[in-house]
Amino acid sequence: MRRKVLLLILLSLNWAFAQKLSKPAIDDNSKYTNIGNIGITISNYGTIGDGFTKQVPVDQPSCEYPKGSGIEHLFGGGLWVGAQTSSGIKVTTGAFNSARFQAGGSTNFEFTNTADPLDVVLERSSLLDNQFYSPDAISHQDFVADFTDTNTYVPGTTNQIYGHNPLGIAVHMETYAWNYPFADDFVIFNYTITNVWDDTLKDVYVGIWADLVVRNVNITPPRIGAPFYQHAGVGYKDNDKMKMVYCYDYDGDPGYTDSYVSVCFLGAEPQEDDQKYRYKVTHNWWLFSGGIEEYEQPPREEVLRYERMKTSFPDDIYWKNLYQRAGNWMSLISTGPFERIDPGKSINVVFAIVCAKKAGFNPSTVDDDAAKANLYDNIEWAQKAYYGEDSNRNGILDYFGTDSTEDVNGNGKLDRYILPTPPAPPAVKIIPGNGKVTILWDRTSEQSIDLISKKRDFEGYRVYRSFLNDDRSAEGIFNSMQLIREFDRKDDIFYDTGFDEIRLPEPTIETYKDPVTGEEKQTEFWYRLEVDGLHNGWQYAFSVTAFDSGDATISLPSLESSRLQNVVVVTPGTPARTNNEKREIGVYPNPYRVNALWDGTQERQRKIYFYNLPENCEIRIYTLAGDLVSSFTHNAATYRGQDAQWYERFGSFGSNIQTLFPGGEHAWDLVTESDQAIATGLYLFSVKDLKTGKIYTGKFVIIK
Repeated sequence: MRRKVLLLILLSLNWAFAQKLSKPAIDDNSKYTNIGNIGITISNYGTIGDGFTKQVPVDQPSCEYPKGSGIEHLFGGGLWVGAQTSSGIKVTTGAFNSARFQAGGSTNFEFTNTADPLDVVLERSSLLDNQFYSPDAISHQDFVADFTDTNTYVPGTTNQIYGHNPLGIAVHMETYAWNYPFADDFVIFNYTITNVWDDTLKDVYVGIWADLVVRNVNITPPRIGAPFYQHAGVGYKDNDKMKMVYCYDYDGDPGYTDSYVSVCFLGAEPQEDDQKYRYKVTHNWWLFSGGIEEYEQPPREEVLRYERMKTSFPDDIYWKNLYQRAGNWMSLISTGPFERIDPGKSINVVFAIVCAKKAGFNPSTVDDDAAKANLYDNIEWAQKAYYGEDSNRNGILDYFGTDSTEDVNGNGKLDRYILPTPPAPPAVKIIPGNGKVTILWDRTSEQSIDLISKKRDFEGYRVYRSFLNDDRSAEGIFNSMQLIREFDRKDDIFYDTGFDEIRLPEPTIETYKDPVTGEEKQTEFWYRLEVDGLHNGWQYAFSVTAFDSGDATISLPSLESSRLQNVVVVTPGTPARTNNEKREIGVYPNPYRVNALWDGTQERQRKIYFYNLPENCEIRIYTLAGDLVSSFTHNAATYRGQDAQWYERFGSFGSNIQTLFPGGEHAWDLVTESDQAIATGLYLFSVKDLKTGKIYTGKFVIIK
């Protein structure tokens, strides 16, 4: 009998073991926001950011702001849920103090994917021309994921999640991002938390833990260790207008990191009969590695974590010891207590990551309301997005007589996440030329209807460009773009310039690359503008926005589409040489002197250009003694500067935005075939036209 019992136990254990291995773990952290001005990695196991660990195939952003600047604002973060249960206090942490940001299911990373092969991070978009368009989308870029805390082993493995005591919850997460210029500085995180076990969860708290850190990775790489993290200044705001914790660079990279990052509480919906929840928010901090004082110590036990979630950091200690004191501070913002979550019931909690440039010109150590003016404005827009149709924020669809004053889309219910809409940005094609670019755009913007006013209120176009060395600036090439031309309808609004100067007699049908999706598309281009006076070999960003007339009757100002939606980066230069042309093939600058203004900061970030090249050719470089220094091929159709480290570092702005070349130019990084920097001297080169076989020769001088 004992043997039979033992056999049954072993069979039961084997069955349980087999269940752990029955489905493979599908951790998905490959998605990140790129539609607005914040780049932040999203996962299907409760984390935010990537801890600067994911370098291939793409070094993903961990709250980069502004986009393309290299200024990161987050090591990593994650969802926390704590509650009183029949077996005591339990807290599930999506992430918590870790020098190595890990996948779901590791110690302190207690949410895991559901092990359903379909439960990867889903992307969808409300933009009709986006490859991820879905009628269910809320924003221009939604990410949707489901995860759970019910596993004590990583799904599909024998790896135990040590110290994890499940609450028995499932989480449905949706994130929302927009490309509107007034709404591209925040990402909303919408969590629906469901009790999937039989035990009622009481006095529930929901929070976001985040290792906020504002540093410029171009100046201080994050993988060099502690110096990257120890300069965070932190703070909070908790009043009727906003509830948030925030971080800024106190004294790490002054002049290169003039921005804030905040985690804001936007709102919540408790269980329908909750009598306890009052939208209270708590704020807390501790040092990553602890310190002498108790308040500096990380809460390593569940009871201590729960206490941190329910109790705000004492103000007397904050103002005396944290305010304007740099350190490697961990931030936690929580809301609660929710009275309970019954089995099968859910609550909804919404946070936002909001960034902003510091206002004013004070030193980086100054942190006052004036410095946070832009942050406050951006938080207000995040709140407007959350409240949507609920203009007075009372949670009720208000009526005036029989007509609703808030139901702008006429569906009879109060909808969140609705923003006033500027015209859709036009499709744009930029053609680089010799000292100039030609800009073409279509007229789809002119058919846009504002969701709030219900009017076709298109007014005009604005053309923006970056300037010399903006691509190497602390803010990045996109952030410094300036208005160079404006055109608007003749209707007694604004300048009344009209469109005669730019309108083509007949539309031209051209293929262009969608900067968001990377797809090749065709459209009718109706407008053309030539911008000259540019410098060959320098990198410029261009975009065309559309703006509307606004609506004074509902206090709606003129709104403009995002400069980032159709931005194109180009390097002007000579077009490809044809067989019958007599343009001389050459090199510039010639002579080249080390530390040219357009060079990077490292030896392998130097460059010279070959110009007037044939479409397809082979370039060889020799010493005067005839020794081969380097060789490479040029293909005008595909060349994007990919073999020069300068363009790898300063000419790539995500998977779909890389600099365009005119066809007859190719950059060389002055590095030999054996990966050595070349010395001062006179060099010879040959260019072989791979179509005709004709060979051209020349020479250039390097002076170091």
